[in-house]
Amino acid sequence: MNYSFQFSPLIAYIPNFLSGLWLTIELTIITTILGIIVGTLGAAVRTSQYRVFSTLWSAYVELIRNTPFIVQLFFIFFGLPNLGIKISEVTAAIIAMIVNLGAYNTEIIRAGIQSIPLGQWEAARVLGFSKAKTFMLVILPPAMKKIYPALTSQCIIVMLGSSVISQISVEELTFQANFIQSRTFLSFEVYFITALIYLLLSILMRKLLTQIGHYLFGNKAI
Repeated sequence: MNYSFQFSPLIAYIPNFLSGLWLTIELTIITTILGIIVGTLGAAVRTSQYRVFSTLWSAYVELIRNTPFIVQLFFIFFGLPNLGIKISEVTAAIIAMIVNLGAYNTEIIRAGIQSIPLGQWEAARVLGFSKAKTFMLVILPPAMKKIYPALTSQCIIVMLGSSVISQISVEELTFQANFIQSRTFLSFEVYFITALIYLLLSILMRKLLTQIGHYLFGNKAI
């Protein structure tokens, strides 16, 4: 093996790495928050007695879970303009990531809701709680506590999957890595550093979400 590793030329591209990292973090924060909201709404719809809405949401979940994320992304960014709906690269990426995470979160949260004994619903009804109040105050908190680790893992998976959005020229971490590689031709070094950044970001994100879980549900939640 005669290859000589060259990391020093990449020092000049640190601003590119940081710019891509920051955009990835921003997209991850937005997607995680809105994806959980969409998933919670979806779980409520899927467990409701309104068959029409439940069926429609179920179709959305199955569509997203059984098609590649990159196809969903391309449909939003390249397909919607044919219908007169023009959006920017970043907006398309955010929508695609939220739609994707929302579908997976729907099923995760639904599983948590269904694990709560029916007696909880009945007890709340006896106390005079409305269905909405029962769901938000009685059912959802223990359900979220049960599925929080799975929810955390799914959010991290979507963050890692955000590398795909470089295909529509969103200047996140992978886009910047491809740009730097095209200028330096140091493929091993560039993608080695990029992989380390993603690894570190995943670890930090898991620790942060774990701490949030401890704050919300107690130390035994995670």
